[in-house]
Amino acid sequence: MSLIQEFDRPLIIAGPCSAESEEQVMKTALQLKADGRTNMLRAGIWKPRTRPNSFEGVGHVGLPWLAKAGKETGLKTTTEVANAKHAELALKAGIEALWIGARTTVNPFAVQEIADALQGVDIPVLIKNPVNPDVQLWLGAFERFEKAGISDLTAIHRGFSVYNHAKYRNVPNWEIPIELKERRPNTPVICDPSHIGGKRDLLFEISQKAMDLNFEGLMIETHPDPDNAWSDAAQQVTPRGLAGILDELILRSHEVSIDVASQIDDIRMKVSDLDDRLFDLLSRRMQMSEEVGRLKRENNITILQQEHWRKIINHRLDHSDEYRLTRKFVRKLMDAIHQESIRHQTAVMNPDKTNPSEG
Repeated sequence: MSLIQEFDRPLIIAGPCSAESEEQVMKTALQLKADGRTNMLRAGIWKPRTRPNSFEGVGHVGLPWLAKAGKETGLKTTTEVANAKHAELALKAGIEALWIGARTTVNPFAVQEIADALQGVDIPVLIKNPVNPDVQLWLGAFERFEKAGISDLTAIHRGFSVYNHAKYRNVPNWEIPIELKERRPNTPVICDPSHIGGKRDLLFEISQKAMDLNFEGLMIETHPDPDNAWSDAAQQVTPRGLAGILDELILRSHEVSIDVASQIDDIRMKVSDLDDRLFDLLSRRMQMSEEVGRLKRENNITILQQEHWRKIINHRLDHSDEYRLTRKFVRKLMDAIHQESIRHQTAVMNPDKTNPSEG
């Protein structure tokens, strides 16, 4: 039985960002156990930090604290490992599941080293997405563990690094875990709202979105005194705060009754018809772009006309409310159409130097 199959949805993994003391780990575990909805106790033993001289975890001395707290509460235990030595020490201490952090997933050599160290070991491994939005790196990590004989694998979506985002610590880019689920339909995906939000007041919103996307669980950093935590204080909640999030969480079924399914299918047929018409219109639009490209070629005019493009994009953005679309979506859509138009014009203007299927 896999890790996910042991528990009802949603799997809840909670505990401090970092193990700070035996008392802190035990206190957190006891409070989580009292609530009764946490399935696994997490704690960072080694903390890969961006810069030196930051708190990088208590190290292997914290492993017995985590193992003891798990045994006394009956909660399964998990911690992050970043190299083979970490994995070996965690296994020796009796930690029951390991997770691979985002900074490790981005490094195939490190992933392979850990996979090799776990060869022949029957243990659940949870793999966070890499820090950059690269689904291939994420997929590669799963494949490396599978080749080492590890079959109980779970994905953790923790968002992707950006510079100074206005809302998120790590932007969710939900389309990437959705693609992972498409490519690996049998791999469970859970969400790490703590690292996506970076602030505790975003945890419920992100958790609900993950549940609405049919993710199998949540990993939420939980600390008895989060404001005084030694790492990532702003994104941690108390066990009572976690209980409040879980109380409000709405769990929707992915199963559909025959009557509702019929109604949805009727609407989907109409949507499919609209999609066909949209693509037909886009095809005709690109034919017009090719006509423009021929005129530009004949008159030695550059493809990009920046002022014209600025007027078009501003006009569409100004009318986004009328379309009932967000400005962000309108911008992304228009940018995609513009790039495809440029590709078509380039093929017309430089027919011997352009691959028409490019892009």
